[in-house]
Amino acid sequence: MTCFAKLAFLLFFLVLVGECRKHKGRRRRWAGPVEVYKHGTQLSKSIDGTKTRKLKTEQLLRVDDHDFTLRPAFAGPAVPVGVDVQVESLDSISEVDMDFTMTLYLRHYWKDERLSFPSSTNKSMTFDGRLVKKIWVPDVFFVHSKRSFIHDTTTDNIMLRVFPDGHVLYSLRVTVTAACNMDFSRFPLDSQTCTLELESYAYTDEDLMLYWKSGDESLSTDDRISLSQFLIQKFHTTSRLAFYSSTGWYNRLYINFTLRRHIFFFLLQTYFPATLMVMLSWVSFWIDRRAVPARVSLGITTVLTMSTIITGVNASMPRVSYIKAVDIYLWVSFVFVFLSVLEYAAVNYLTTVKDGKERKLREKAREQSLPCTCGMSHTRTMMLDGTYSEADTNSLAGYTQAPMMPEEPEKQERMIVHLSLDSESTGTKKKGLRGFSIIHSTHTIDTYSRMIFPGAYIIFNLIYWSVYS
Repeated sequence: MTCFAKLAFLLFFLVLVGECRKHKGRRRRWAGPVEVYKHGTQLSKSIDGTKTRKLKTEQLLRVDDHDFTLRPAFAGPAVPVGVDVQVESLDSISEVDMDFTMTLYLRHYWKDERLSFPSSTNKSMTFDGRLVKKIWVPDVFFVHSKRSFIHDTTTDNIMLRVFPDGHVLYSLRVTVTAACNMDFSRFPLDSQTCTLELESYAYTDEDLMLYWKSGDESLSTDDRISLSQFLIQKFHTTSRLAFYSSTGWYNRLYINFTLRRHIFFFLLQTYFPATLMVMLSWVSFWIDRRAVPARVSLGITTVLTMSTIITGVNASMPRVSYIKAVDIYLWVSFVFVFLSVLEYAAVNYLTTVKDGKERKLREKAREQSLPCTCGMSHTRTMMLDGTYSEADTNSLAGYTQAPMMPEEPEKQERMIVHLSLDSESTGTKKKGLRGFSIIHSTHTIDTYSRMIFPGAYIIFNLIYWSVYS
């Protein structure tokens, strides 16, 4: 029993020693002056160390100590505000609306001594868009803009960087849609120059001086920027003063870029189809003039197709009051197609008139019981049945001459083909014919049209492409 009591006392002593050591460790960790408060004394709130940094930042910038509704150096010289731009993408060019859409990084540089703070390391402090609402920033806007917005995914794309000497960098990511005055007199062989203009809305040149921070190097672009219909030739910057009669002079910055249109798309969609339609209309010159349905349907088809091409091109273009280069080509092609239809109308009319005259002569010859030679000199006549073909009449060479027999009444409807004898064969009275001419179905107008129409169209193309290319 005595041994058991000793063992229990030893364990109790060891536990007591361990608790004493833990208590000493805590006292060393929290060693410091201990404030003793008397009864009825007001207790002071302990300082939270996590909030100390925030209070120091506000004190460094002194945001609450100044009136930031006024520009820096108010009532003094104009505030210089440098600007540079990085073009991220050129999203679209619209000929119908005559505008363009661009996404860019817009950066402003100026000095505001009210934001200067002491720093041993000379490091800047960076903030998001929440601080922008508490300080002065330049009120730059886009002249002639239709729509614009600051990106806000996942937060507002705004950055503010303040340096110890008071210099400020203010950057934001913007997408803007602005107007572009385009000239379509050479469309689609044209080049367009568009401009994005930046200007202060409220401050004249006496209060704020906008300038490109690094000249032409203030504008940078991404080499991967490309458009489907345009080739971007160059970007460059300019600046000048803009005057408003009611408010005064303002500094204005310009971002200029030149675009040249790709022609290959329009060659495939407009020029080649129009050229093929014109060439197709020439096929009617080689069709028999008596094949009225074939020539009329071919002419109408080409005319309607040209009308469809013209309508499709104008549907994707603004309604301008001047003539475009593509209009000249399409309408000249339309005139060629239309003239081919008029050519057959003339051929058909002259053929009808000539047939009527020959019919009258044949009737007169029947009345006189004489074969009609239709005024052809040195001719012999030959009787054929009414059923004949052009191939049959072309195979009449080498016939033997024979005196004309009186026509029987039932054979008066037979066709009379006039064969012109060669003078030599006539003199020697040989049986064969060395040459003959036959009134066939190809009209003289068709013969000349086969050369005039293609030649005139080729000359037009040479002049057109030499002027507009």
